[in-house]
Amino acid sequence: MTKPDIDALDAADPLAGFRERFDIPTGLIYLDGNSLGCLPRATKARVADVVAREWGEDLIRSWNKNYWINAPRRIGAKIAGLIGAHPDEVVVGDTTSINVFKCLSAAIQLNSGRSVLLSEIGNFPTDAYMMEGLAAIAPDRFESRLVPTEEIVATLDDSIAVLLLTHTNYRSGRLHDMAAITEAAHAKGIPVIWDLSHSCGAMPVSLNACNADFAIGCGYKYLNGGPGAPAFIFVARRHQEKVFPALSGWLGHKSPFDFTDDYQPATGIDRFQCGTPGILGCAALEVGVDLISEADMTDIRRKSTALGDLFITLVEQKCGEYGFRLACPRDAADRGSQVSFHHPEGYAIMQALIERNVIGDFRAPDILRFGFAPLYNRFDDVRRAVEILADIMATKSWNQDRFKQRAAVT
Repeated sequence: MTKPDIDALDAADPLAGFRERFDIPTGLIYLDGNSLGCLPRATKARVADVVAREWGEDLIRSWNKNYWINAPRRIGAKIAGLIGAHPDEVVVGDTTSINVFKCLSAAIQLNSGRSVLLSEIGNFPTDAYMMEGLAAIAPDRFESRLVPTEEIVATLDDSIAVLLLTHTNYRSGRLHDMAAITEAAHAKGIPVIWDLSHSCGAMPVSLNACNADFAIGCGYKYLNGGPGAPAFIFVARRHQEKVFPALSGWLGHKSPFDFTDDYQPATGIDRFQCGTPGILGCAALEVGVDLISEADMTDIRRKSTALGDLFITLVEQKCGEYGFRLACPRDAADRGSQVSFHHPEGYAIMQALIERNVIGDFRAPDILRFGFAPLYNRFDDVRRAVEILADIMATKSWNQDRFKQRAAVT
């Protein structure tokens, strides 16, 4: 594909106008939105206002005056619109890891006679670690088990208390068939938890259409909520009143400001709140959620797949001789909003790219990962990124000791 062809794609892009609403450094090609989304321009003014006026001037009055106390439900309802849920099924707060624990502990209450917490080998580590941690609390009662992806459905039986899967695999970008797997699990009486961290905001998700039980996701990837942004939790209406929260924090109480000595869970999704929400984080997240909610999710998904297809084509055309091996599905229907390649020198190559202002990331043991955020990535970003990659490989500029020294964050 020629540069005029690629320029034509950008000219015809219905999402092109969103790019100017992000604060992207000049000359930077940012292909890591699946790890940390770019800063929306409106976030700076919003957070500054929360700090200077709502906190600085209104102080404690802001819990009522500026609706701080409603932020988790208000933002959760907006996220619900992005993931095919009802507004009263999603609440924002805590971290993805903590919300995984909440969902696991809720699911085992629905299946009190079962013992196995099931996931797949290669799932995002925090999901597996949370299963291990919960099982360690009662080792005579629960077992954490990981099986190969292709064996998940065959493993489902009446010993499985809960199935925990990530919709878009963080390394390969491979998508699970949410509807089919949920149906297979339900046929065996097993609730499913879906981790949407690498899906929400990048593609249509239809939790209720798939009859999903639980879901969680983070706010700092495609939702552009900023580093460490609050996460969200989805609990289907039919389950909300059936469980007693294991993390029974005071904001999950039915009357938190009565300050009673005993815990009485709130009704509905509110019982899945825990501690006091981080208001600065909520303010930044709400800007990102509002921004992506303006876009048509069908347009987002269409552009995402086109960006990924173009990247694969150009890498194989221009870098085919350099040992790259596709690590993600070639068929865009089976792939999230990212493209991954294996390479034995993947870490060093990625560091060389970053020095040249092309930011992706590396995932052990050998994966270069490139995420596409359709609201601000252009087709020409893909073209230029691959040209720089080809130059790095042709000149072997990646082959330097400084590029091979692992940093704390990869």
